Amino acid sequence: MTWNRISAGAGSKGERDYEWAWIAIIPPDDETGGHHSLLVRRRISDGELAFYRCWSAHPVPLRVLVRVAGTRWNVETCFQTGKTIGLDEPQVRRWDSWYRHITLVILAHAILTVIAARERDRHTDQTLIPLTLNEIRRLFTRLITNTAHTIDHWLHWSNWRRRHQARAKTSHYRRRGQPINQPTPT
Repeated sequence: MTWNRISAGAGSKGERDYEWAWIAIIPPDDETGGHHSLLVRRRISDGELAFYRCWSAHPVPLRVLVRVAGTRWNVETCFQTGKTIGLDEPQVRRWDSWYRHITLVILAHAILTVIAARERDRHTDQTLIPLTLNEIRRLFTRLITNTAHTIDHWLHWSNWRRRHQARAKTSHYRRRGQPINQPTPT
């Protein structure tokens, strides 16, 4: 088994580099046809292994399988942000109540995602990270709740937090020896 160092995509702290091995397998009762393989991911820092069973209709290169396996991170991030909005707490007894709750949560998630994407496209200040979905949710929560502080206070707090996160991101990239991806101003 040969290990190949390939990135699973960009993460919050730089490229997600792992060592990958690829083994062709033949399932005992293969009625689907296609190509079956076992993809093994080894973490560089401590050697921890993760396994992916893969199927494709046609032969695909290792880089394609690694790219597809790397999308798991995006799916998990989406589930995590959905939980912060209320996807995991319906607390209802009837199907129609559950349906209304889930529909509103998914709508809120979609709205926050669109706002975050637009902010990321328009973002030009390199000393701040763009507004994230979670940061926008926090600001909306502060805006609609009755607190002792004004919205200006929370916007100032958000700018401070995002500036701190931008410095941390720069540090992580520098420590790993990777170039910092600077979005071009639009």
